[in-house]
Amino acid sequence: MIESKPLNWTPTADVGYSVIRRGDGGMTLTFTDMSDTTLTHWHDFALNHLLEADRRTRNLYDLRAVKEIPEKAVRMAVDANSDPSARNIRVAVVVADQSIVDAVKSIASLALPETTSAMKIFTDINEAEAWLARPLDQIP
Repeated sequence: MIESKPLNWTPTADVGYSVIRRGDGGMTLTFTDMSDTTLTHWHDFALNHLLEADRRTRNLYDLRAVKEIPEKAVRMAVDANSDPSARNIRVAVVVADQSIVDAVKSIASLALPETTSAMKIFTDINEAEAWLARPLDQIP
């Protein structure tokens, strides 16, 4: 079993996302909105978490409740995904429909490939979980 490290995340009433530790040691982040407050809180959390990245891990971003991804969210995600520590992370992003898939793909196209996480976008959470379950030595 993977020893879980603390999340260092505290639920706050004014942010539109939650975080739980996955059984594989990664995180599941579930978003309900992309407000400025949510984005700022998430960006700070993500960057702080990357400072402590000490192993390969798997994260699931559940954005199915989000109907639109603003440009600011894309810029902030590119910033976090460009951190050199992100290259050790496999990220599955689950969205509601193809228009959100297209917006999220723009994140991957803006970041430098050698310093980004292995990321794949899904509309089916079961497919995302199956991809995340692959051995980490098979990144991407």
